[in-house]
Amino acid sequence: MEPGLARDALTLIAGLATGALSGAFGVGGAVVSTPAIRALGASAIVAVGTTLPSILPSAVMGTTRYAKAGLIRWRVVTWTAPAGLLSAVGGSLLSRVIPGHGHWLMIATAGLLGFTAVRMRRPRDTTHEATDNQFDIRPPVLIGVGAVAGLMSGLLGIGGGTVMVPGFTEVAGMPLKSAIATSLACVGIFAVPSTVTHALMGDIDWRFAAVLTVAVVPGARIGAAAAIRATDRRMRLAVAAFLGAVSLLYAAGEVLALAR
Repeated sequence: MEPGLARDALTLIAGLATGALSGAFGVGGAVVSTPAIRALGASAIVAVGTTLPSILPSAVMGTTRYAKAGLIRWRVVTWTAPAGLLSAVGGSLLSRVIPGHGHWLMIATAGLLGFTAVRMRRPRDTTHEATDNQFDIRPPVLIGVGAVAGLMSGLLGIGGGTVMVPGFTEVAGMPLKSAIATSLACVGIFAVPSTVTHALMGDIDWRFAAVLTVAVVPGARIGAAAAIRATDRRMRLAVAAFLGAVSLLYAAGEVLALAR
């Protein structure tokens, strides 16, 4: 689709959904915005880079809401964020090296989302789950989660939350809402080096990025407020169903593109 008011209007809708998803699930929201701007005419590699500038404002807005509710675990951010910052730059540089003109990156995104959906949908025994102040903070584990999340942020433009939310809950034993809130705080930090690196490489369509950014801010407030009110079980099922559907759409679209 050519640039114009019609494309901008559709991008605004995608941005609102992006912000809501970011605020609700701590995943950056690019699972909506990346395929959306692909459908509106962006190339695969530009779609990866263009989503990143909009991640920061949505993460900041959602993080502010979660911080007021006391759900962010800043000690976890302290261990996770530095590793993610370094690996985000490496991931951004690798995005131009991997063959397939960005299509393989999108297929990798589909696989990551599918894995996350399965993990999030699986029923969990919460009998011995740690409380918000009792879970085990193991620096090597958190550094590993941050490094992988940052790499995915730079490489795939997805914010890294799809790694951190299951990483925090399944490995570190954090309660779901705290994991989402803490992930979102890290997502905002990771977005900075990834955005700068992709911008220097010319991978960002700034009109798409500007329109997305306008809409993600109110969307993030709505998503975070809804997540705080929801039960853990409903949130787990909702994010699993959504990510599973997006995973299938990602994979199907990019496999067809490679087959042409």
